[in-house]
Amino acid sequence: MTVAGQRWYGVSAQDLTQSISAHADRVFLLTPFDPVVWDRLRFELFWDWSFRFEAYTPAAKRIRGYYAMPLLWRDIVIGWGNLSAKQRRLQAQFGYVSGQAPQKGEFRFALKHELQSTSDFLRLTTDFEILNS
Repeated sequence: MTVAGQRWYGVSAQDLTQSISAHADRVFLLTPFDPVVWDRLRFELFWDWSFRFEAYTPAAKRIRGYYAMPLLWRDIVIGWGNLSAKQRRLQAQFGYVSGQAPQKGEFRFALKHELQSTSDFLRLTTDFEILNS
């Protein structure tokens, strides 16, 4: 596949299409070290915005947060999320490339599913709090 003049090797277009179709309405929070994210040049070429890991950036200079995780919905990285746990309850804060969350019900449902999966994985309480969205 060639994107912006760069040649990239990976799965076939057919396999990629099948994979995306299987997860069409899923939301994924990707860690900054996920293979989709860690190659910053590829990330920027594919999704047309810069993502930077800001954990080592002084707090006053951070744009997205200490451990911001890219937010993938369908085949587009639409924003980022910062998660924390307070009193065994997951708290989530989001930012969006467009400035606002998608208004579709499918997105809200999928985001809640991803947050519930994260809460379950971390063995937190079953409720979580979205601080903004």
